[in-house]
Amino acid sequence: MRLIELFSRSATKLGVKAANKAELIDQLVDLQFTHGNITDKDAYTEAIFAREEEYSTYVGNGIVVPHAKTNVVTAPSLAVARTAERIQYNADDDEKSDLFFMIAAPMNGSLHVDMLARLMNLLAEEDFVEKLRSAKTEEEFLTMLDDAEKEHFGSESFTEQEAAARGAAVGGYRILAVTACPTGIAHTYMAATNLEKAGAEMGLPTKVETNGSGGAKNVLTADEIARCDGIIVAADKNVEMARFDGKPVVITRVADGIHKPQELIRTILDGKAPIYHAKEGAGASAAASAGDSVGSAFYKHLMNGVSHMLPFVVGGGIMIALAFLLDDYSIDPSNFGTNTPLAAFFKTVGGEAFGFMLPVLAGFIAMSMADRPGLAVGFTGGALAVSGVSFTSIFGGAPAVSGGFLAALLAGFASGFVVNWLKKITEKFPQALDGIRPMLVYPLGGIFIVGAFMCAVNPIMGGLNTALGNGLNAMGGSSKLLLGAVLGGMMSIDMGGPFNKAAYVFGTAALANGNYDIMAAVMVGGMVPPIAIAISTTFFPKKWTAEERNNGFVNYIMGLCFISEGAIPYAAADPGRVIPSCIVGSAVSGALSMLFGCTLMAPHGGIFVFPTVGNPFMYIVALLIGSVVGAAILTAWKKDK
Repeated sequence: MRLIELFSRSATKLGVKAANKAELIDQLVDLQFTHGNITDKDAYTEAIFAREEEYSTYVGNGIVVPHAKTNVVTAPSLAVARTAERIQYNADDDEKSDLFFMIAAPMNGSLHVDMLARLMNLLAEEDFVEKLRSAKTEEEFLTMLDDAEKEHFGSESFTEQEAAARGAAVGGYRILAVTACPTGIAHTYMAATNLEKAGAEMGLPTKVETNGSGGAKNVLTADEIARCDGIIVAADKNVEMARFDGKPVVITRVADGIHKPQELIRTILDGKAPIYHAKEGAGASAAASAGDSVGSAFYKHLMNGVSHMLPFVVGGGIMIALAFLLDDYSIDPSNFGTNTPLAAFFKTVGGEAFGFMLPVLAGFIAMSMADRPGLAVGFTGGALAVSGVSFTSIFGGAPAVSGGFLAALLAGFASGFVVNWLKKITEKFPQALDGIRPMLVYPLGGIFIVGAFMCAVNPIMGGLNTALGNGLNAMGGSSKLLLGAVLGGMMSIDMGGPFNKAAYVFGTAALANGNYDIMAAVMVGGMVPPIAIAISTTFFPKKWTAEERNNGFVNYIMGLCFISEGAIPYAAADPGRVIPSCIVGSAVSGALSMLFGCTLMAPHGGIFVFPTVGNPFMYIVALLIGSVVGAAILTAWKKDK
């Protein structure tokens, strides 16, 4: 199969007019749908936007490759749009873009990975890209693609292994490289192509292993590693590194493989690449952490714990909330939640799932810091944080008091630090003992040290947790309204970013302490931005373009589903007006939720968990008032289009 077979005239459009990412994606999806291989257009669109949230699909030189792998696609295909004017696809892209290639990929197989690898090879040629920009018609555009593919690959199918054949030399490869991005698609292959191209231009045979979504391809052999001058690891996720022990290795981000290939190769040639020494238990991607500040490293480790914790919180929390919804309070008020068999089932299962919340948080924070050896130690520290065990409680003194969320955070970071310390101090062990370090030294030593540490600090953390819980419970009047306003407003500052996540994490931590009104304020605040924008586009159409009005209706759905990110395209297009308006609206809703005494035990779900809300009618009132306030401010601030 050749690349050109996946394009079509009906799925190619030049002179597209779009003001932002959302408008462009909608038009690309329409083009993609003409292939007839997508069974659910809305689901495919949702998958595209979900993929965009994970990692930027901008690959440089004004080119973007949005893509999605989903079960609503029956066969791989390509759609292409060239915009009349360049647009800022993502706020942090280094330039505006005008060439967009959208990939539809089925769930089964990895055909799309090979397809993308060939596309990235072609688009790495700047002269060819400029030819595409000069094409006058869609037919001419596709002809240029066809000619370029024939020139580079003849009739060879892109499903065959190609990289090994390119650049191979009798004397072996001088430069080896590994490329990998979090999703393993566009950036992985763009970096590979640019590194191979740079090596060829410098007269250095270069081979690149791609760790893509379809698995590792063009894998480096032991003989090639032994004979090469050095290795470049351009990766934003873990790759196998032990095989490079004793070789010069440059570890960097995948973006550098795309934009600085000659510089990376020159580092090896000049002898400036450090010698890599493998360490037990390390999955080996220093690339993912390279250059991180203390603050960004802390946030990355914390979010790794939170992202693994949330499924337990969401699933368990909703199950517990449903137990109370299905139970009969009048049977036995003291046993509310388990009075009936059905309620008892939901409460028991949900409680077990929810109970993993803090150990999972601590375990995966530790794993982010120290890789797999940190997992067991972190889990143990998290479990000790939940139990609140201390030396005095062990020896029959004061009772154990759980340190809650704060203690679990401390346990996670302490565990990661301890395991990394154990790795460092055991580096000089005889090589014969290497096998017992990850299996014995790290778990035994780590659990012992962290166990003693948590027993020592748990009384302090338990006191802090109790004080925090009592303080939240004692809040009333203006202080509670202020807390609701602040948390609600934070949900709109960056709509899925650090501020949003900080408010959400605070809400889930409060859930663990039995403060259900805080989670209610957090969720209603996160629902406001998309709904406020939808209201404005619906009732004040003169303030918005036709495309913005058409996309506005989707924001009703996203807002009701507690997906704040639905407002991001509008915020990116007009941040000075949209973000402050949404912050005010969210703050109003958060404060009103507190004022009305609304509670929520389910940490996610939007309208779907409203039946579990305490005082649901007034919760809806709080949501509507905040949304209307946000829409009114935004509308008054916007100029007529």
